[in-house]
Amino acid sequence: MKKVEAIIKSFKLENVREALTEAGIQRMTIGEVKGFGRQKGHSELYLGAEYAIDFLPKIKIEVVCTDEEVRLVMDTIESAVETGRIGDGKIFVYEVAEVVRVRTGERGPGAV
Repeated sequence: MKKVEAIIKSFKLENVREALTEAGIQRMTIGEVKGFGRQKGHSELYLGAEYAIDFLPKIKIEVVCTDEEVRLVMDTIESAVETGRIGDGKIFVYEVAEVVRVRTGERGPGAV
C-alpha cells in the first residue's frame, strides 16, 4: 500500500476532488497547511505598509491506496492542478506498512 500526499493551491481542491471521484477514488483526507517553496512567500501592501507573507496557504491531500492505484492517483492529481506556474505544488509517495479500520478491526488493503 502507498500513501500519496499532495500539496496544492487552495483553489484547485475542487478540481482534484472531482477528478479523483471520476477516476473511482472515493477516499481522501484534506487539511489546510501553510508553507513555502522556491517562491519563498511574497509581499503585500496593507493600509500603505508593505509586509512579508512568509508562509503561503496551501491544501494537503492524503490518499492511501493500493500499489496498483498509486500511478492513477498521482496522474489524476497532477493533471487536475497543473497550471505551468510556480507554486503548482508537490506530490509525495510513501510506503504504508499497515492499515487498521478501527470500527471493525479489519487490517491490510481491505481496511483502506
